[in-house]
Amino acid sequence: MTIMTSRQEPISLADMGKRDLRTQFAALCYRMVKGKPEILLITSRRSGRWIVPKGWPADGKTPSESALTEAWEEAGVIGKAHNVGLGLFSYHKQVDDQTDLPCVAMVYPVKVKSVANKFPEAGMRKRKWLSPKKAAERVNEPELADIIRRFDPGMFTRL
Repeated sequence: MTIMTSRQEPISLADMGKRDLRTQFAALCYRMVKGKPEILLITSRRSGRWIVPKGWPADGKTPSESALTEAWEEAGVIGKAHNVGLGLFSYHKQVDDQTDLPCVAMVYPVKVKSVANKFPEAGMRKRKWLSPKKAAERVNEPELADIIRRFDPGMFTRL
């Protein structure tokens, strides 16, 4: 078992209570090309920074199913999610020009079978396949970068 020792970003609960911390589920979408993994990053709608698909829990779905739903809606991913989380990362979700919500996101691996050209958020985001090293360099969240760098798709060969 690997123990993650990455730098964590502090959660700011200024003007909020501990119960105001939000949980999301994220998809680390990957494919294998010539025996090497590639990670799919997308841009956020507001700032255009590189992120992984993520969103709120969905009623009646498991966390990994929620992550897979987000991968479809935000990136057009058709694939299969593994139900073992890779780790957590913290960030602040900008909900309007003046409000940031403190969030933590649990990351689930999603093995991509194909990507669709027509999906709910097509035209709102860019997609890019990158090596794990380059993907880790593009994301802003240090914990997410560490999860991407440490990702071993060999752990999920049954997907």
